[in-house]
Amino acid sequence: MLLPNILPGTPGVGKTIQGEELASRSGLKYFNVGDLAQEGQLYNGYNEEYDCPILDEERVVVELKNQIREGGTIVDYHGCDFFPERWFHVVFVLRTDNSVLYKRLETRGYGEKKLKEEIVHQLSSNKPEDLKDNINQILKWVKDHNT
Repeated sequence: MLLPNILPGTPGVGKTIQGEELASRSGLKYFNVGDLAQEGQLYNGYNEEYDCPILDEERVVVELKNQIREGGTIVDYHGCDFFPERWFHVVFVLRTDNSVLYKRLETRGYGEKKLKEEIVHQLSSNKPEDLKDNINQILKWVKDHNT
């Protein structure tokens, strides 16, 4: 049995396009968690600040569990933290350069607050001096966003 695989990443990185193409070429089944949630109304409220529904993670897990039971699937979602680790054989995280990502999300009509929240900050942590640089970058971000 082929175990399920997950393809997480922020909105706009190409999860859906790549997931659908992978499924087409490999014969694996493709599941988009956002579509699954919308079809089954798997929400437990609405976030006014971000202008989006709040995913009911427990209901999503129950629904998806039934659909990926046989394996051989690709799961597309923004993250993978609420899924049981044992579910997935491999995780491929997609990323896009911030300048490209910002333009994609802007084109999709994302609000300013959501645009700024979705941007991914990639920090290298390969050598000891990276630690100091990373801490300084994070502190600067915290200061700029909490004033």
